[in-house]
Amino acid sequence: MFFQLSEDELIFPDPRLAEADGLLAIGGDLSVERLLNAYSNGIFPWFSEGDPILWYAPLERCVIFPAKIKISKSMKKVLSDETFVITIDEAFEEVIVNCANTPRKGQDGTWITNEMQEAYINLYKLGFAHSIEVWLDKTLVGGLYGLKMNSVFCGESMFSHVSNASKAALIYLSKLNIDLIDCQLPNDHLMSLGAEMISNEAYLEILQQEQPI
Repeated sequence: MFFQLSEDELIFPDPRLAEADGLLAIGGDLSVERLLNAYSNGIFPWFSEGDPILWYAPLERCVIFPAKIKISKSMKKVLSDETFVITIDEAFEEVIVNCANTPRKGQDGTWITNEMQEAYINLYKLGFAHSIEVWLDKTLVGGLYGLKMNSVFCGESMFSHVSNASKAALIYLSKLNIDLIDCQLPNDHLMSLGAEMISNEAYLEILQQEQPI
């Protein structure tokens, strides 16, 4: 079963009680406090426009350990040729809008609703959410965004308007001061880059380790 969240309390049920598909709870809001509480417990919102807010805590997490990321020979050449200029936190709002509006194979519409965009922009303004931007000739052609919790980067979405742009963003992210990239749910693209599945218990153990100053 899944749980109905109270509007007045920020408490989430134990993530281990999630359904087989990861669904844990319904309701609540996307306030900064609730989102931070969710992510610190391995929980994230995922729902479509017009639906109630749904909260997930998958029993297995798709993650990338930075040291294990796969970089093809052709991608190494793209990086060594400095085809792209890559920045951090310079165009968060543009990145999230592009993630929401970029068509995706086999996907109708977007789960990055206007409400979700507003919530994560608030997190960005408070220093909790971050973006990586990929530029080609001063035009934004790719990027990703998510939250950093201790030494884990909780990736939310990425986009690419030219070949290799989102890969460049992910590889750049893997070189930063993080121990794990949380991809939440698997897809072929992520698995080809070295993503793997770990148990939610193993994920939470890494997530809740405080990062040394």
